[in-house]
Amino acid sequence: MMRAEQQYIDLFSQCEAMICRHSTEVMNAPRAQAFADFERQGFPTTKEERYKYTDAAKLFAPDYGLNLNRLDIPVNPYEVFKCDVPNMSTALYFVVNDAFYNEERTMKNEESLSHGNSSFRRKATILHSSLPEGVLLGSLKELAAQHPELVKKYYGKLADTSKDAITAFNTAFAQDGFLLYVPKGVVVDKPIQLVNILRADVNFMVNRRLLIVLEDGAQARMLICDHAMDDVNFLSTQVVEVFVGENAVFDFYELEETHNSTVRFSNLYVNQEANSNVLLNGMTLHNGTTRNMTEVTLNGRGAEINLCGMAIEDQNEHVDNHTIIDHKVSDCTSNELFKYVLDDQSVGAFAGKVLVREGAQHTSSQQTNRNLCATREARMYTQPQLEIYADDVKCSHGATVGQLDEKALFYMQQRGISLKEARLLLMFAFVNEVIDTIRMDALKDRLHLLVEKRFRGELNKCQGCAICK
Repeated sequence: MMRAEQQYIDLFSQCEAMICRHSTEVMNAPRAQAFADFERQGFPTTKEERYKYTDAAKLFAPDYGLNLNRLDIPVNPYEVFKCDVPNMSTALYFVVNDAFYNEERTMKNEESLSHGNSSFRRKATILHSSLPEGVLLGSLKELAAQHPELVKKYYGKLADTSKDAITAFNTAFAQDGFLLYVPKGVVVDKPIQLVNILRADVNFMVNRRLLIVLEDGAQARMLICDHAMDDVNFLSTQVVEVFVGENAVFDFYELEETHNSTVRFSNLYVNQEANSNVLLNGMTLHNGTTRNMTEVTLNGRGAEINLCGMAIEDQNEHVDNHTIIDHKVSDCTSNELFKYVLDDQSVGAFAGKVLVREGAQHTSSQQTNRNLCATREARMYTQPQLEIYADDVKCSHGATVGQLDEKALFYMQQRGISLKEARLLLMFAFVNEVIDTIRMDALKDRLHLLVEKRFRGELNKCQGCAICK
């Protein structure tokens, strides 16, 4: 039987010139080394400690189509995606599979647009152009071609292909993605919403990159939504590199709402300089198999990271979060909170490591993982870790796995609340702590509603979204 990686080794060897031709020099430069690193490592299996709970080799084994020749995908995201968060005006952008959707170019190419749709798009374009001067936002491939020295300074600098096979695979095959660059001292008031849409008629793989750079004193907020438009098997790899300069502030929210036939591998790398403040919050409401890796490096004194996550699972869904917070210098703060609610035969995994290096005195770190198994068949694996090489620190960690409080259920039933409603209320209250870390009130209110609907079985997709209807 052929190893899972062999088909991709053969594919890259045959199509390397095509892959490079449809990308840009900055993304092509590390491609050959990344491929060599992938070829050396192969896909990880559960024998590798970091992938103990997710067998990547098995998930990559099926035959997936790839769009290496960059054929146009027939979709107008404005027609299929009508998501709106009440009371929150966002600058809205799309990535279709692994290509940034350039609405201005599409408008020029499509002369047959209806008046109403054209008007909608023109309005969106005006909103986008209202971003502050100097902000770069759009296709990673196109902006890297226009600003090669700027992108070259950052691309691939955090995502080490020699240490992770999925990162190496993505670097070898990714041809486009998304770039956000915020210059020194610039504040982007309008939240940026990026919608990743999976669209295909056959079983399909996408490999996308995100590069986010906030220079010293910059501020921005970003919401990423993952959706699957078609009922086929999808596998997506995503590598995100985030650079946050001194005194910069960045909020990064991810919301996954796909379907049971999707596989997602996402590796997020964050580097923070002195006195920067970052909030990362990843929420999985619907999925098939998800493996998220988050690696945060606190590289300057006074840096603070708030890392949160939430997973609501049922059926045979699988969510695996692997996190590393590296305190390299003194006087930094990290707060980590992950919560899972598992129903039916779903599986959850959390492995979180906080590393306090020698000399990183006055570190303050708190790591918490709380998990609720609603059935005896649900499985949760948790592995919190502290590795400390400094003596003047305040660090704590804790993890629990339990079931719904029978006494609380009985108490609520005694007051006329049905057992089903009591269970819903307790599960909803359990995850609220993660939602409440969101620093945008409109988004927080929206998530409260989506989570309640999810627990009631009423949510198959965002309300108002035409995808999968």
